[in-house]
Amino acid sequence: MSTSSSNFKHQDSQPWYKNYMVIIFVIGLPAFVVVACIFFVYYSYQIRDSVVRDDWYMDGKTLYHDVSRDKLTYDLELHGDMRFSENGDIVFYLNYPEQSVQTGTLKNGTALTYPDTLELSISHATDIKKDRDVVLKHQDGNKYTAQVDIDPLKAKYYLQVSSDGAADWRMRDVARLPRSEVSFDPLPVFDKSSS
Repeated sequence: MSTSSSNFKHQDSQPWYKNYMVIIFVIGLPAFVVVACIFFVYYSYQIRDSVVRDDWYMDGKTLYHDVSRDKLTYDLELHGDMRFSENGDIVFYLNYPEQSVQTGTLKNGTALTYPDTLELSISHATDIKKDRDVVLKHQDGNKYTAQVDIDPLKAKYYLQVSSDGAADWRMRDVARLPRSEVSFDPLPVFDKSSS
């Protein structure tokens, strides 16, 4: 009996804080998990998703995409040409159909006018810091101009030209910028709905 008690004392002679099992499993792993959690919370806050830039709205738990502005562009047969220069100048030509130009009225019966300003939204596909919102100012005829600085590295951008006046329309295109010219046409998805 005295032998077993002496063995017990021999095993207990080392203090707990010098035991590597305690340091690794009882202190080390929980401390590592806490530090990793703090890092991932900070990292997820830094790379959070940007706000959606489009005509979406929510009804209950259902998301809807409003395409009425795109449909109006199709109905009015609007087209556009945008030219980019290396110094950042943008020239946009708003092209109404030939019939509307001759009659002076749009296909929906309203008078053909060129708005004083148009909104131009240039959205980078992945980096919100490279998004640009610009006002295109009417010069003469169907010509609009603006100045914008676009990142010189070629990347995918979503372009949108819109009018927020009486005729609330928008034209959209996807292009790799920088480039010299982009053409805007009504979305072809509405061709199927009219046939």
